[in-house]
Amino acid sequence: MKKTKTTKDKFTSYQVFVVTILAILQFTIILDFMVLSPLGPIVMGEMKLSAAQFSAVVSAYAFSAFASGMLAAGFADKFDRKRLLLFFYAGFIIGTLFCALATNYPALMAARIVTGLFGGVIGSIGFAIITDIFQLSMRGRVMGFVQMAFSASQILGIPIGLYLANTFNWHIPFYAIVGFSIFVWISIVIYLKPITDHIAANKGRNAFLHLWKTLTNSNYARGFLATTLLATGGFMLMPFGSNFATHNLGIPIDDLPLLYAITGIFSIVFGPIIGRLSDKMGKFRMFVIGSVIAGAFVAIYTSLGVTPLWLVILLNVLLFVGISARMISSSALVTAVPSPADRGAFMSINSSIQQLSGGISAMFAGLIVYQSADGYMHNYPLLGLVVILSMVGAVFLMRMLDRMVKRNMTASQQAATIATEMQEQQGLSEF
Repeated sequence: MKKTKTTKDKFTSYQVFVVTILAILQFTIILDFMVLSPLGPIVMGEMKLSAAQFSAVVSAYAFSAFASGMLAAGFADKFDRKRLLLFFYAGFIIGTLFCALATNYPALMAARIVTGLFGGVIGSIGFAIITDIFQLSMRGRVMGFVQMAFSASQILGIPIGLYLANTFNWHIPFYAIVGFSIFVWISIVIYLKPITDHIAANKGRNAFLHLWKTLTNSNYARGFLATTLLATGGFMLMPFGSNFATHNLGIPIDDLPLLYAITGIFSIVFGPIIGRLSDKMGKFRMFVIGSVIAGAFVAIYTSLGVTPLWLVILLNVLLFVGISARMISSSALVTAVPSPADRGAFMSINSSIQQLSGGISAMFAGLIVYQSADGYMHNYPLLGLVVILSMVGAVFLMRMLDRMVKRNMTASQQAATIATEMQEQQGLSEF
């Protein structure tokens, strides 16, 4: 199959489908991961889990995703990306079904490990597909739409999940994810075209040598390090967000769906706008703007006591606008780092490092904060400070990546110009 790329500003109809199906797929993956956090008070109460045990359950997904991503990296560029996507998505559906069936702590832990083994690789395959099909100048908009899945999981998935959990039990949301994901899997089978152009460049390459060379590439290492810090912030705050809102901010658990829904609506609205601005004004500049906004509101939000619902909603919306700006711009910029022959391996390793960093961060967060008998979460301002410091470090690393990408693009343009001139000279000499 030839790459479906275009120099036009508009997406082709097939590109629209690819963006849509990847966004929906990401919605199911993110929802599966994120829904466990707002269900935390229910799950912890029913299974009598401590804060450390619950953070371990959240981290189990991340650690298993890291392991599978590293194992898959060497082979990621040897197969049709569509087939890889279908294989790992099927495993993710089975793992989520195990989560729905879990009735105790060991079973839930095992289920999250299985889900992570398959689900953790899917995001990297999706990013590789985006890089194969869309030019860099379009990827900000693509990421803006794909990252809407993050917001949609809040506006649709998490409120519905909380409603189902409160009305029936916490197992029902996972059954719902399984049912919806089956339809997504079938749609991919029918409509997504094979993506195989990268296979020829990797024919005969040893998978483990390919993995090692990708890991030890100094240019790629900067991207991996940036991803490490990017993952720190989100994974540290996420596991205890609902507990903090309920016990520290005084938000009734029945109002959490409203909080997530309104935040999700604004994130969906701003996602495509941020993506378009990233393409126009530059990915790094948008990343800096998002980091300033997110850092400021992390400092405010984590220091709050009992707060009116309307103010919590306002601060949450502004915080997630900053987070969305960081996610969209950084994702688009990182896709420009690897060469075409290394995209699958790079994205797989990058996703694995993100999951590992997130898992360590979630466990570290469980050591920083602790919950007293009345449910109050202690040391949350300290956790916010650690997150802000990671954001500052990420800005410096993303600046390095931005300069490297621009240098590589300039070198490629110069090489293309020289090749064109040589062809023209050869044509004149033959004439």
